Amino acid sequence: MNRQNPMNLNAAMANLIAAGQQPQMPPMQVPIPGHTLPPFLRQPQRHVPIATPMPVMTPAPAVVAPNYQKIAEIPDAHAKSVSCLKFSPNGRYLGSSGADRVIKIYNTHDFALEKMLTGHKLGINDFVWSSDSKVIFSVSDDKNVKMYDVDNVQCLKTMRGHTNYVFCIAVNPAGTHAASGAFDETVRVWDTRLGVCIRVLPAHQDPVTGVIFNRDGTLIASCSYDGFIRIWETEHYTCCKSLVEEDNPPVSHIKFSPNGKFILSSNLDDTLRLWDFGKGRNIKDYTGHLNSKYCIAAHFSITGGKWIVSGSENGRIVVWNIQTREVVQEIEAHDTDVMNTDCHPLTNMIASAGIEPELCIRIWKSDT
Repeated sequence: MNRQNPMNLNAAMANLIAAGQQPQMPPMQVPIPGHTLPPFLRQPQRHVPIATPMPVMTPAPAVVAPNYQKIAEIPDAHAKSVSCLKFSPNGRYLGSSGADRVIKIYNTHDFALEKMLTGHKLGINDFVWSSDSKVIFSVSDDKNVKMYDVDNVQCLKTMRGHTNYVFCIAVNPAGTHAASGAFDETVRVWDTRLGVCIRVLPAHQDPVTGVIFNRDGTLIASCSYDGFIRIWETEHYTCCKSLVEEDNPPVSHIKFSPNGKFILSSNLDDTLRLWDFGKGRNIKDYTGHLNSKYCIAAHFSITGGKWIVSGSENGRIVVWNIQTREVVQEIEAHDTDVMNTDCHPLTNMIASAGIEPELCIRIWKSDT
């Protein structure tokens, strides 16, 4: 195709205009599919920005503080100080143990006494429910671990081996193994089907104050007055991690978080600590309660808001927001130090108990 030089075309048009003649414009060239316009006929394309709609910001829902109020009281629950309170995993029962050597089982409908488990010769320090709520394991100053059938109110096994007071007890989710910690500074692992000790872990250099399995039973955590938290894998029962705060305060209680990624520790320096045990570091401190004398348990409460709950040595129950660490409620609960609390697994309910001379158990419930 014969193409005119654009410069020659412009010169010819100028001559025609000078001679008084009307120039004939060349026909518009329409691009044929598959062809492109010559460069001098191309029109620059304007970029028209398309307005991007602004995202609609949804405000984060306000965190509603709990409003726990007393709904029930069990007077004279034990003849001596209450040592432990625990709701059953199915939420139907509240168990309590005491220095009077008895475990009592109350229903959570009207908190009437349903059953009593006996057999220990000295005061009971701790007990734990099996995951199906059918069996209770308990430990005592008599150095024994006992296993009870709750429905039949029968002691199934007595496991012996500790050489000093047994202070804490845990059972794995399958119910096949239990772990106990004692003042003999060891953690013992028990085969619950045979009732025999299968491992003795030289865990600490001071009395063992807490022991717990994680949610799939692959780890055991223990703590002690020596200030250490140790984590043991349950395949070979070797220590795979040790956690310790710089000031090394005694650790009186531990609990795995519901997702299994963190450990909450109670320390005898008026502080709760949340540990990322995978990274081996403390990530949050919770203060605002008093705890320097007794082994006071702390708990996760996730049935309403996401709270941490602990007793305090000033008669109060203290509730924190897990994320912000803010104290969201202080409950004037007892006239003595609140050594024992537990959170219901299904509803916004807390059980609490003080120490002698106060022997009652109180129940608290929140709408949020």
